[in-house]
Amino acid sequence: MGFLEKLGFGKGGKSTAGSPRSTRKIDVDERFERIRTAVSGTMSKFYAARDRQTDKLVGLKLCELEKYTFFESRFKGMNKPSEGEIAASMDHPNIMKTLEYGMTNQNEPYLVMEFIDGPGLNTLIQNRDLERLGDKRLSLIVQMADAIAYVHKKGYIHRDVCPRNFICSSDIDLIKLIDFGLTVPATEPFMRPGNRTGTPLYMAPEIVRRRATDHRLDIFAFGVSCYQLLTFEFPWPGGEVSGLAALNHDTSNPRDIFEYRPDLNRTLGSLIMQSVQPNPQDRVPSMQQFVQTLGKVDREVARA
Repeated sequence: MGFLEKLGFGKGGKSTAGSPRSTRKIDVDERFERIRTAVSGTMSKFYAARDRQTDKLVGLKLCELEKYTFFESRFKGMNKPSEGEIAASMDHPNIMKTLEYGMTNQNEPYLVMEFIDGPGLNTLIQNRDLERLGDKRLSLIVQMADAIAYVHKKGYIHRDVCPRNFICSSDIDLIKLIDFGLTVPATEPFMRPGNRTGTPLYMAPEIVRRRATDHRLDIFAFGVSCYQLLTFEFPWPGGEVSGLAALNHDTSNPRDIFEYRPDLNRTLGSLIMQSVQPNPQDRVPSMQQFVQTLGKVDREVARA
């Protein structure tokens, strides 16, 4: 049995369990009224859109064909599931639900998702929005960790964990992970050196140094995201935002989070600092362990 078949897909990638895949190419502008751009992704754009067929507000992702084709060409002959197949297989309260996926009449992959009319986590961080984040940051971190742990349990590495790829509800009580455009199976062929994709400021050193990777690169990126959420700063301050930024991640030490937040729960701060260690062997070994330690943090905060 092949990888896709284990996930519920038959030969040729067709779902054996009721797939939301569209078998017909669609005219995007005929089908959807694009209301506004919601997020710009690594290889795509997300829109808030009205589906003319259902009159419902949805999230519409349109992949940039040139970038998408170049990325997928790395895995030619490896039977890699498409982004739509991966996203549609996710069923978790903190992961955006994929309703439909397929190809446009311009041969661009598209995905239709549930829509949450709230801010991206990156916007809240960039605006240093303490008023809205308030005391909700620990809850958000717990939800984010649950989502990533679920992705890993499903047998994938997300590869683009960053605040841009988390969307909050309007009351900031709920947060959901989006964008599986760079996601790959957590199997040896997909973890070989050479795949240098991701968002540079959150990129683990093993990616930019062209070393073998595994799920711990998501742990690193998640650690950087949590650090930024709690301090509104990066562990490695600097003005560089290109791939060169990731070179700092194993040539200089991350700034101790307690320098920014001396009031921070010690267990939580130490957990985050362990997650951003340049050597994967020194990091928190799994997202499941991260989640379990967060449970201890929650109890400590409740007793404080």
